[in-house]
Amino acid sequence: MKLDFDTQYVKRVFLNEHLISSYDQFPLSLPVMKNLHEIEFHPNVTYIVGENGMGKSTLLEGIAVALGFNPEGGTLNFNFSSYDSHSNLDQYLRIAKGVYRAEDQFFFRAESFYNLATNIEELDREPGGGGRIIDRFGGKSLHQQSHGEAFFATFMERFQGRGLYILDEPEAALSPLRQLSMLARINELVNQESQFIISTHSPIIMAFPDAKILQLSEEGIAETKLEDTNHYIMMKQFFDDKERILHHLFQ
Repeated sequence: MKLDFDTQYVKRVFLNEHLISSYDQFPLSLPVMKNLHEIEFHPNVTYIVGENGMGKSTLLEGIAVALGFNPEGGTLNFNFSSYDSHSNLDQYLRIAKGVYRAEDQFFFRAESFYNLATNIEELDREPGGGGRIIDRFGGKSLHQQSHGEAFFATFMERFQGRGLYILDEPEAALSPLRQLSMLARINELVNQESQFIISTHSPIIMAFPDAKILQLSEEGIAETKLEDTNHYIMMKQFFDDKERILHHLFQ
């Protein structure tokens, strides 16, 4: 059973403009802030896409931190910091939650996943407490797997359904085949009443049916469809006429 607009966990995010005195400093100087008044999320899957530097990860991080997640990822219970580099965007955001609370919650961040894996091992070495955390990720050390295998173990083993999952570039270590498998896993979890907010560069990952796609550009943020994203257009042009594009690139 998929979520609908009455049962989704996170409904909207608002920018508290009355708290802002200037847009000159990072992160308020990012292009995404130009017309960020309110974002309404799809109850199942919302994508945030755009070129590098447009503010995708910063926006996703701000949303996650405003919801109570650790900036480097994990569940709401993780509280570690390898390097304090996150922005203060969360201080300017207000989250409108739904009536229902997700039973499972996870912020997956590709760039700091190594730090998360290390923190899990450190916590599991501490005496006392309950069962091992790594057992919820499949039981095998995330450091003893390839980057892609560790990513996929998280998606397959740790994500339990009835969850809110915020994913920042989950495709970073996944082959095209694994990306297709990731789509299938998203579908399984959506049918188990899960909601996703995903930042991605992958046209494969952003192909989930009926999802909401928000594209960030120098003009700000606008809703679009897969076939109109810059990522899809560029990939299609390349494979439709690879020789011509390579010819111009190598001139």
